[in-house]
Amino acid sequence: MPPPRALRPATVPDEGHRAAASAFRVATAEIAAGIEASRAVRPEVSFDSEPPPRRLAPEAVAIAAVVEVDGEEIGAGRFVLLYDPAGQEGWVGPFRVIAYLRAALEPEIAADPLIGQVGWSWLIEALETMQAGYAAPSGSVTRVVTEGFGTKADEPATTEFEMRASWSPAAESQDSYALDRHVTAWVDALCVACGMPPAPPGVAQLPPPQLRSPQLRPLRQGQTRPRHRQ
Repeated sequence: MPPPRALRPATVPDEGHRAAASAFRVATAEIAAGIEASRAVRPEVSFDSEPPPRRLAPEAVAIAAVVEVDGEEIGAGRFVLLYDPAGQEGWVGPFRVIAYLRAALEPEIAADPLIGQVGWSWLIEALETMQAGYAAPSGSVTRVVTEGFGTKADEPATTEFEMRASWSPAAESQDSYALDRHVTAWVDALCVACGMPPAPPGVAQLPPPQLRSPQLRPLRQGQTRPRHRQ
């Protein structure tokens, strides 16, 4: 008995299914290339594969990233690529990227009203710097406060910056969506959120963790640059 075709949409003919499988193979190869390119310039970032979501699209792939400095984790993220040959509502084309970023923040900076705008700019500017074409971007920035109670009452409160974003990668050619650029843009946005130099031109950058000043510095045209918890 042949293996079941669990990921094959019933409405896609054989020829269309072969084309879809080929397109997804190209996409995953581009993601792998993006990981290797990021490793070459961001040795502080480690990558691992993750089980992708299975109910959001016929095909999906997911990778995780952790940022470590001097053996301490200072940030983490997740990059998911969804593929549906027929597209879905809200998508532009057959692919959709879902990205997640997390980094620690000092409590007073987490309360800054501009943290959302500045954080979102890191991602958008990274995509543009890497020349990663995109459409229909969507996302949110969350400030998370963690407080201890009971036996953990003596632990200091911590605050974190979290971003959840999605966008549709634009086709670079008939066979390519240049997803390696989207991966490197996601990694750069994560590193900037963690305060790691050097930032690509035009991207708002924090000083590295061991050099962060307790003073707020102007970011650009009077904006406020957030600092992270030391």
